[in-house]
Amino acid sequence: MAEKFSFGEGACLNNPPLFCGMKYGLWCIRMKFFVESLDKKIWNVITKNYLMSISENDSSETEHLDCIAMNIIVYALDSNELLKVSECMSAKEM
Repeated sequence: MAEKFSFGEGACLNNPPLFCGMKYGLWCIRMKFFVESLDKKIWNVITKNYLMSISENDSSETEHLDCIAMNIIVYALDSNELLKVSECMSAKEM
């Protein structure tokens, strides 16, 4: 009989781990592994502003990696945390 994987609520191999406002350190570790499994450049974009070191001639790769990073982060936040982020972003734009 095949074994079944035991993942906690919100965990999936295809989706980023969900942050619900608690246990940030644990979530951060899971996010690091998830993002690096997709592409280490994306993790560098998130943590080190890696975009600056990509060739200036390849702005399409820069934009692509930035969009992927933002998409991962948005889908890794539950609705309450996403609202907090969007409120902060709106306040900065004013």
